[in-house]
Amino acid sequence: MKLAVKPAARDDMLLQLSYLAEHGGEELGLRFLQAAEQSFVRLLEYPNSGTPKAFGNSRLAGIRSWPVPGFEDIRAYYTVENELVTILRVLHGRRDIVAILGEN
Repeated sequence: MKLAVKPAARDDMLLQLSYLAEHGGEELGLRFLQAAEQSFVRLLEYPNSGTPKAFGNSRLAGIRSWPVPGFEDIRAYYTVENELVTILRVLHGRRDIVAILGEN
């Protein structure tokens, strides 16, 4: 399996890092990045372990989600096609996931 992280997902992670560092300290922000990377490694090992999401928008078919360990309110949204795991976004659960994913 190979991993691709979309630019929007990288931006999401940097925004979350900044928020956590500002509100909880730099160590917390760095711990988030490490946890996100761990979740990506897990997805490469077990790509279908994430929860399949059901959206009304057919363009979003096949998207799965997986929590970032230690930050379970933040989830990686991804697809699996052939031998490729593509991380689309990394979002907090309080965000409007459908609207955000529908923009991609």
